[in-house]
Amino acid sequence: MEPLTRFISADDHVIEHPRVWTDRLSRRRWGDRIPHIERDGDGSDYWLIDGRKMPLLGSGSAAALMPDRAEPRKWEEMPPAAYQPPERLKLMDTSGVERSVLYPSVAGVGGETFAPIEDPELERDCVRAYNDWLIEEWAAAAPRFVPQCIVPTSSVAVAADEIRRAVAAGHRGVVFPPAIDQLRNAPHINEPSWDLLWSVCEELQVPICFHAGSLSMLELAPYEQYSSEIKAALHDIARPACSIGFLSNLLMSRILERHPRLTVIFGEISLGWVNFVIETVEHNVRQFGAGKVKFEVEPRELLKAQCRFISWYDDTSLQAVCNQFGADCVLWAWNFPNAMSEYPEAPKLNEAHFRNLGLEARSK
Repeated sequence: MEPLTRFISADDHVIEHPRVWTDRLSRRRWGDRIPHIERDGDGSDYWLIDGRKMPLLGSGSAAALMPDRAEPRKWEEMPPAAYQPPERLKLMDTSGVERSVLYPSVAGVGGETFAPIEDPELERDCVRAYNDWLIEEWAAAAPRFVPQCIVPTSSVAVAADEIRRAVAAGHRGVVFPPAIDQLRNAPHINEPSWDLLWSVCEELQVPICFHAGSLSMLELAPYEQYSSEIKAALHDIARPACSIGFLSNLLMSRILERHPRLTVIFGEISLGWVNFVIETVEHNVRQFGAGKVKFEVEPRELLKAQCRFISWYDDTSLQAVCNQFGADCVLWAWNFPNAMSEYPEAPKLNEAHFRNLGLEARSK
């Protein structure tokens, strides 16, 4: 079978440079509350966001470009391809990546960083600055970059307004934290008040994207005595599984039934748990909901029609999900420049991952 040489990556990350917000927010109005970088006493850098410290080490991964895949601790150590579009394009060429769908880093892999800001106008301005920067510096650099907006969360109406503004500017998807009620005083995502958000995404024909790892409180904390490398590995192992509860809730919540034109993308989640979720949901509906829980569309069909899952290293689970739900449900990710990215070996490794798929599934 002829090897695949060109790929569309459904999940890569930009690393926001130090001037993203300082160049776009009013210093006179917001002062030091504007997201900016400062240097700690140990020589490492951190982001300061409305008084909250975020270590550079934990606000975005560029380890795929670093020696021994160790994360940079100072901004000067950040590889140019992590934050400069022309340098990123060069590595996309050598890796066979034709298109790259972009997710945030400092702004939160799920767009969650600014949600705890209590001042709704500061949160809105931080969100808008990121969205404008992504269009101005990345989308404008090449059509091969596919921008996705983040949204303010102070109210559903404000979120919907920003989605409209951002999509009009060129954004092609919406990145949203899956458990917004755990980030701020907001309604649970199942509440009908959020229907406006889903409806706007349907109307504008943009997917809503939930990225693994946006809520660390859903994960088991690693043992304190572990090395930083082992802690990072455990984090990367655990965070895809955190999507189990969210997908289960989504299938049971009637959100997808009420919004049949809504497409939901699960970012950086791998695939091994997807069949588990649908089988468990179906079993529990039968056991505990027989005669009481009625779906106009069965959960399995909702998943198949409206959910997409991003994979990059899966082998046996890739084949299993394709067999169960079809290859249209699976998207491939370069996951660059994260430590888990298979850069620079992605084209070769993809041949191994895709080896058991038929030609049609491989081409998708």
